[in-house]
Order: sequence, then structure tokens, then C-alpha cells
Amino acid sequence: MNIAEIIAWKRDGEELSAQQIAWVVDQFAHGKIADAQMSALAMAIFFQDMTIDETIQLTSSMLHSGKRLTWPDSDRPKLDKHSTGGIGDKISLPLAPVWAALGIDVPMISGRGLGPTGGTLDKLESIPGFQVNLSREAMVKVVRAVGCVIVSASDDFAPADKRLYALRDVTGTVASIPLITASILSKKLSEGLDALIMDIKWGSGAFMKQRAKALELANRIVAVARQLGTPTRAILTDMNQPIGRMIGNACEVHEALEILEGCGPADTRELTMVLATHGLLSVGLETQWASAWRQVEMVLDNGAAREKFSEMVRAQEGDLNQFNRSFQRYPIVAPVDGWIQRFDCEKFGYAIIEMGGGRKQASDQLDFRCGIELLVEVGNKIQRGQPLLYLLDHPQPSARVLEILQQAIFITEHPPVSSTGEAPWLLVEQNETT
Repeated sequence: MNIAEIIAWKRDGEELSAQQIAWVVDQFAHGKIADAQMSALAMAIFFQDMTIDETIQLTSSMLHSGKRLTWPDSDRPKLDKHSTGGIGDKISLPLAPVWAALGIDVPMISGRGLGPTGGTLDKLESIPGFQVNLSREAMVKVVRAVGCVIVSASDDFAPADKRLYALRDVTGTVASIPLITASILSKKLSEGLDALIMDIKWGSGAFMKQRAKALELANRIVAVARQLGTPTRAILTDMNQPIGRMIGNACEVHEALEILEGCGPADTRELTMVLATHGLLSVGLETQWASAWRQVEMVLDNGAAREKFSEMVRAQEGDLNQFNRSFQRYPIVAPVDGWIQRFDCEKFGYAIIEMGGGRKQASDQLDFRCGIELLVEVGNKIQRGQPLLYLLDHPQPSARVLEILQQAIFITEHPPVSSTGEAPWLLVEQNETT
């Protein structure tokens, strides 16, 4: 086969065969296709899209480019969740120990911050000593001992995806639905799962700004995962407001601990429970929503999930006793009277980056302690001089940080149009693809 002919074939809108896709992935994984050529193919896919059959083959080929976890000695169901990322999204932190406390094994491979959205691994590394770079053998050992582990992907998990993602990040092709689908599922399905829960974010605080595109992605992921043998449910989550109050690394761990201690923001607790309940139903530990919901509620309120989180931290060499849950707070106040009309949530993430809590380039060292505590919601009536948010452990914000925060909150003289009452999350149950 000839890579230049394959690029031209897809560039002209033709469907790639299974043999062509498998050959490209194998050759690329072994360094026999140049980065420039793979970038050109990614751009052709970005503009011409892929059929469902092409997406299934691409995902399967990328999945089989590396090793997969197997669980021959365990009868506990294997379950994981993946989020496409959103401002304030710390749900993985309480969710994994909830499932572990309910008899489910959770081998969770997570990522670092991408653009303005924070990463689960960065948040966990705000806990002194916490290790996210574990070998496959160590990962399995922690799951067997504790029931859950949260780690970075080692080099032998879907290596073709690791190389391709680096190219997509610098060539403007990240937003391709078939490439997103193959990237996510090639890593998640390598965990040897019995089921997968997807949390697809949309809105100003998410990668997907439009609900329709998020729905398209959700349907594609559900269809491809099921074709490859892993039952998958996808939830659409409205991210036009941040999840919870805290945005940052250490402060989001603090808020996750609040959820595990039976308190914390209502929306964060509810989304944790929604995803956890779908997980119980997906692996068959419960058959009715109400009974599954009660099981989740029980382990959040009786401390069982909190203890599982502590066990996981210890197993990954972290020290919660050295984790400081107190923050110095510096108010940012309302400049005028009015109403909170809307948020540009992405701006909160960019403010965190400017404060040092996120990366402008891969080599940047993070300030785990800085963060934002949001005090208002859309629809709130406010007065001039009222605190809108606190900067956490960041006493002297730059003019750029203040400018970004001013752009993040829209205040008007009149209240916003009332909500339609639609739930902030929606289950995607169909296999329809576009």
C-alpha cells in the first residue's frame, strides 16, 4: 500500500477500507509513516469525516496497537468513566471510590489538563506524594487491593493514539468526531472493561460548545464501543456553569473530599450520583434506578467511599494527612448592581492558567494551590461591591488575570430569560450516528 494514495483517497471523500486503516495504524505505530503524512491524513479525515465502519476499524486498529489489561482471577465487574472535560469537573475523584465501595473494580486511565480544562492527574498530584505513573502490573495490584486506581496511560496502552494525538494537538484536528472517538475508546477499552460510562460535556465550559455536536459525539462513541463489545452509556452534561464552586487543582480535590464526606455542592453530588447509578445498572449489580441510587447514596453518606479514596491515595503513595484543605481567600467584587446573565466558563480556566495552575506548554510546572471559588450562579441578583468569587492562595493577581475574570462573568440590568427546566444532564440511549 502507499500512504500518499490513501491520503488522496480520503481527501477526495472516499471511504477507506478496513485493510487500508489497519495498515496505516500499524505502519504509523512502528514509525514507518512520517508525521507529516499522518498529519495530512488527519486533516483529510477532519474535513471529510468517517463512516461508522471506518471509525470502528480505526478504533479497533488503534486499540490493538498496544497491550490490553486482562483480569483472569477476578469476578468483580470492571467499569470506568470518561469525561470529555469541563471547567470544575472533578467527578472522577469521588466516582471511582464510590464504585469501588459497591463491589466494582475501576482501572481508570486519566489525563492531564487540555487547554483551559483541568486534568484529573494534575488534581491528584496536588496530594503530596501521589504517584500517577504506575506500571501495568502496579496498576492491577492497586485495583486488586483497593478496587480503584487512577493513573496515566503507560506507553504500551494504544501507542498509535499517543503519537497521533500529539500531531492532532498541533495541527488543529483535535475536534474531529471520528478521531476523538478512536482516541478515547482505544485507551478505555484497553482496560478490559465490562462497561463504560461516558460524560460528554457541552457549553461554554466544555470542549464541545454546541449540544448538537456533543450529541453527535455521544452517539458515535456509544455505537462504536458497543460494536467492539463494551456496553456503553453516554450522559450529556450542560457546562454553561462550572461544576461545583471550586476551579483549580488542590481546591477541586478538597471539594471532591466534601462530596465523599456527605456534603459539598448539590450539583457536584448529584452528577456523581447520576453517573454512579448508571454504572451500577450497566454492570448488572442493580436492575432498578431507585435501588441503585440508594446504594450510591449509602456509601457516600456512611463514609465507605471516603475510606476507599483514602486507601487508593495510600496505595499510590500519597499522603492525605499532608494535604492542606485550608485556602487563603481574596475577593473579586461586582463592579455594578445587576443580574448574573451568563458565564463564559472557559475564561475561568484561562484565568487559572495565567495564575500558574495550568500549562501554557507541556514543560510548565504547576502551582497546585491557586484556584477560584465561585460564589454566584446564573440568575443571581447582585449588588455593587458584593464578592463574586474568591481567588485562592493567589494574593496579587496580574492585570491579565483580572481582565480575563471580568470577561468571564456577564452582568446585566435585567434578569436572564428563565430556564426551560431541562435537566442539566441527558442520557443518550440510541445508537444513531451521522
